[in-house]
Amino acid sequence: MIRVTVYNFINMTTVKLDSEAALQRLANVVKHTPLEYNARLSEKYECELYLKREDLQIVRSYKLRGAYNMISQLTDEELSRGVVCASAGNHAQGVAFSCKKLGTKGVIFMPEITPKQKVTQTEMFGNGSVELVLVGDTFDDCLLEALAYTEAHKMTFIPPFDNALIIEGQGTVGVEILEDLPDTEVVIMPIGGGGLAAGTGSYLKQQNPNILLAGVEPEGAPSMLKAFEHGGPVTLPEINRFVDGASVKRVGKLTYQLCNEVLDDMLLVPEGKVCTTILKLYNEDAIVVEPAGALSVAVLDAYKDKIKGKKVVCIISGGNNDIARMQEIKEKSLLYEGLKHYFIVRFPQRPGALKLFVNEVLGPHDDITRFEFIKKTEKESGPALVGIELKAAEDYPALLARMQEHRFEIVELNRDQTLFEYLV
Repeated sequence: MIRVTVYNFINMTTVKLDSEAALQRLANVVKHTPLEYNARLSEKYECELYLKREDLQIVRSYKLRGAYNMISQLTDEELSRGVVCASAGNHAQGVAFSCKKLGTKGVIFMPEITPKQKVTQTEMFGNGSVELVLVGDTFDDCLLEALAYTEAHKMTFIPPFDNALIIEGQGTVGVEILEDLPDTEVVIMPIGGGGLAAGTGSYLKQQNPNILLAGVEPEGAPSMLKAFEHGGPVTLPEINRFVDGASVKRVGKLTYQLCNEVLDDMLLVPEGKVCTTILKLYNEDAIVVEPAGALSVAVLDAYKDKIKGKKVVCIISGGNNDIARMQEIKEKSLLYEGLKHYFIVRFPQRPGALKLFVNEVLGPHDDITRFEFIKKTEKESGPALVGIELKAAEDYPALLARMQEHRFEIVELNRDQTLFEYLV
C-alpha cells in the first residue's frame, strides 16, 4: 500500500523568486519541454492528464535550469576561479553544461555508486571544462567533500537545491506549465532535496492559490516528509539509494520553508512501485524515465480520488536511466507485484524429490528462475536457493499449499529482509 500523508500548511514569509525573469535568462539555453496529453493515464484515472517531459531537456532533466540560472549571474572574478558542485548525477550534468557554455572550470563531486551513464554524460556535457571526483556512498557523503574542496580552493559552490537562484531556475518549469495549460488544476512533483517542488510550487501558487500541489518522495528516503513531521530539516540515519535522483538524507532549509508553504500533500511511493511504473512508461508509452522521473506517475494509484475529473500535470523530472539497470528494475517490479518469490527449500531425503517438485509443486504457469544448492561441505549439499516467477500474484497461496502437501520444508525469503539481502 502506498502511504499518503496530507498536511494543512500555514503561510510563511519567504524569499522573493522571479522565475519569469529566470526563464528569459534561460531562453537560449534550455528547451521549452513538451506538456504531453497522455490518453492511457487519462482514461485510467478519469481525468485530463498531461506529462511535463523534462526527460527531453538538453541534459535529460530539469536541473540545467537552476544551475545555469545561478552560474550565469556570477561575477567575472567568480567565474575565473571556477565552480564546485555535489550531485547524484543530474545536477552534475546541468553544471557541466553551464561550465562549458559560460567558459568556466567546474569540479564535480558525485557518489561512487552513481550510474555509469550519468558519469559519462557529465563528462560529455563538460567537454573538457570539468573535473569529476567520485567519492562516498551517498549524495550527502560527497557533499561534505565538495564543500571542503570549495573552501580550500576559494571557488564558488553551486548547491543542488538549497539556494534561491537554483530554486528560481527550477521554477521555470512551472512558468512553462501555465503557458501551455493555463487552467491546470493539479500538479504532482518529485522531491529529492526539494528545489523543483519549491520553485515550481511557489510560482504556481503565486499565479493560482487554488491549484492543488503534491510532492512525492521514495518510501526509502522520506527526507521532506520527516522535515514536515519535525518542523524543520532533519538528517535521516539511513536511506534507500535506489531512486538516486531523489534520495537525500536531509532537505534544504530554504526548500523546506518553501515546500512547507506551498505544498498541499506529501506522498510516499515504494521503490518497487516506481520500478513497475518505469516499465509501464517504457512498454506502453515509449518513454524512458529514471527512477526519480517516475515518481509523479507512480503515485497516481494512491491519488486517484484527488485527481478525478481534473486537469492534472505530472512532472517527469528526468530520463537519465542506465540500460544496465533494467534487469534490477524488472526484478524489483516483480517482487513488488508479488510475481517473484525466493525460497530456501530443503528437499525430502527420498528418490525423485526434485522431479516431484518440478512436476507436482510448480503450477502450470510457474517458472524456476534460479536454482542453486547451498553447499555444506565440498562433498555435501544442503538446501537449495530457489527463485520462482508466477504468472499471477493470486497463484502464490496454492504454491505454498502444494509445498506443504508434498512435505517440502521452506523458508520464504521475501518475508525475511535480512536473509533475502544476504542470499539473493
